[in-house]
Amino acid sequence: MPLWKTLVLRAIACGAALALALPALPQAPGQEPAPTQGPTIKSEVNLVNLFVTVRDKNKRIVTDMKQDDFRVAEDGQDQKIAFFSKEMALPITLGILLDTSGSEQFMLGAIQDAGGRFLRRVMRKGDEAMIISFDTDVDLLSDFTDDHGQLDRAINKARVNVPGGGYIGGNPGPIGGQSSGGTNLYDAVYLACGDKLNGEAGRKAIIIATDAEDTGSKVRLEEAIEAAQRTDTVIHILLVYDPRYGANTNVAHKLTDETGGRLIVVNSEKKLEEAFDQISEELRSQYTLGYYPTNSQKDGKFRKIHVETTNHEFKILTRKGYYAPKGPKA
Repeated sequence: MPLWKTLVLRAIACGAALALALPALPQAPGQEPAPTQGPTIKSEVNLVNLFVTVRDKNKRIVTDMKQDDFRVAEDGQDQKIAFFSKEMALPITLGILLDTSGSEQFMLGAIQDAGGRFLRRVMRKGDEAMIISFDTDVDLLSDFTDDHGQLDRAINKARVNVPGGGYIGGNPGPIGGQSSGGTNLYDAVYLACGDKLNGEAGRKAIIIATDAEDTGSKVRLEEAIEAAQRTDTVIHILLVYDPRYGANTNVAHKLTDETGGRLIVVNSEKKLEEAFDQISEELRSQYTLGYYPTNSQKDGKFRKIHVETTNHEFKILTRKGYYAPKGPKA
């Protein structure tokens, strides 16, 4: 069955809220148009869905917002909010990406311990997670599962700079083999989104423990970000680094800012626990905003999104845009 059809059927089975989370999908090649009678899929997939976190000036999460408190614009044009909810129970699909390059050795054990506790705390019925490590290779340590034992074993299997691991899904697409003698952060993001999360519906997030240094990827930073944007995946980064080596804060900011995620600097085991707690709180304290874009052209172009609240002291965390579907002009 074509991937687009699988996603739509999953959305319909899970109800309207999940259907709203689906990105707009082009018609599969060679597929006959759907009959005009009865409900049509088009009305579902044209809706743009945003998951929004709101914090006040003291960085506390705000949980009492109403639909009228939000304003949404696409490419500078105001949009009418068609769907609004406080999202507490919609399933989450998570990717935990562990930087196992030599510069992360000093904190890897603590990351493994805290990461396992985080998953046990944040995951609820219907949630799934996968574990990936990256250094000179991008290795899938565990595919999507809700089995905490399997996830714990996968996290604890991560080792610093162990070559020769398996490629994600056995089919990393245009990248080919990942072993290239460096830290392949961009490749890891690209593959996690494009090869794994692309087939998932609902809320999707990647949490990366890294110093954000990339020295060996075959794809560029912009390509990794585009892969996340096309799959509606939010990237959170725990910036873990040895002061002797430093970190690439510019890359970390770009990955998180462009996808609606958080960047948290971690310099101790205590800060690591606090960072995982913050991410856990945000994943369970989001608003869902949905709108039908006034620009109905299916041109495949990137559309910029701006969300604000009536209280301008509040900080909004959400993705900055999406790619329109490609197809005949409306």
